[in-house]
Amino acid sequence: MNIGFLITNWEEIDPNKSSTLRVVHECVLRKHKVFILYPQNLTVRNNIVHGFVKEVQLNEKISDSTITFYKKTIFKEKLTPLHAFDCIFIRKDPPIDSLILNFLDSIKSETLIINDIEGLRKANNKLYTTTFHDPNNTFLPITHVSKNKGYLQKVIDESKSDKMILKPLDGSGGRGVIVLEKNAPNNISSLLDFYINRGSEKTYVIIQDYIEGAEQGDIRVLMLNGVSIGAYRRVPAKNEVRANIHAGGTAQKYVLTEKQKHVLKKIGPKLVSDGLYFVGVDMIGEKILEINVCNPGGISNINRLNKVKLQKKVVDFIEEKVHAKKEKRVEMEYLLKRLSELRNT
Repeated sequence: MNIGFLITNWEEIDPNKSSTLRVVHECVLRKHKVFILYPQNLTVRNNIVHGFVKEVQLNEKISDSTITFYKKTIFKEKLTPLHAFDCIFIRKDPPIDSLILNFLDSIKSETLIINDIEGLRKANNKLYTTTFHDPNNTFLPITHVSKNKGYLQKVIDESKSDKMILKPLDGSGGRGVIVLEKNAPNNISSLLDFYINRGSEKTYVIIQDYIEGAEQGDIRVLMLNGVSIGAYRRVPAKNEVRANIHAGGTAQKYVLTEKQKHVLKKIGPKLVSDGLYFVGVDMIGEKILEINVCNPGGISNINRLNKVKLQKKVVDFIEEKVHAKKEKRVEMEYLLKRLSELRNT
């Protein structure tokens, strides 16, 4: 297979932690042709979408060590039509520039794209959880999204909780997540001003109920094709509210509870129907905080803590989906041919 990985920058990958690198390495070990594509290198040549891609060169035996593989990888750059790929795996931190998806629109019928373009349009920011039906907040915390300071101030004032979470709608990796203390009203006002007026135009922010136990960390769950394939606990650093690994959090082994599994089974079918095949779900207790669809991490931590290789499951899935897509295309071509023959008789 020809598999392209749309990422921000190969040079910025942390070989000790990167989930993307582990999937790339597994693809190479299986002798698939692997290409790295940067968003800024998408282009159109005579009305056909191309990319200046970096093809992984297989000049010697591939090391079983992901870190050694990363250090020794060399590339050959070439201009390639994107419809030549069997799969393009999008692994870029949010938000996703809508132009990237526009470039990929032209090949989505021919090429498997993970996650699906329409799914990414729906879910590449934190509003996606509003599409889950949970009127009684059984698995979603009470959440408000607005750029109206007066409204958000009213929400905070009327909350029965002493603490609430404030975060930007377009953030990732725990950036900008803070706890609001109701006993410091002057701070709340200035923080709302700061978050809403970050640019030339007002920006949306999220106010969310503080979930008891959050200080002990959250749970990152990786889901593949609507099913949980692994999880671990992220524990925040001292004097830190964010449990994200990028924010200094540490990883601990974790086994999902039956109640958590039940919640994940509720959302699994919707994720699949939206084409969101590989996602990260962040939970505290039985509450879902966020669905990460652009570049969810965690493979390396789950592997290390449980002595598994989740990247094998991910590549197995890619191979199965590509095979099914090809079979469907062959079947469709056959049916169209037969229809044409019948019309001409």
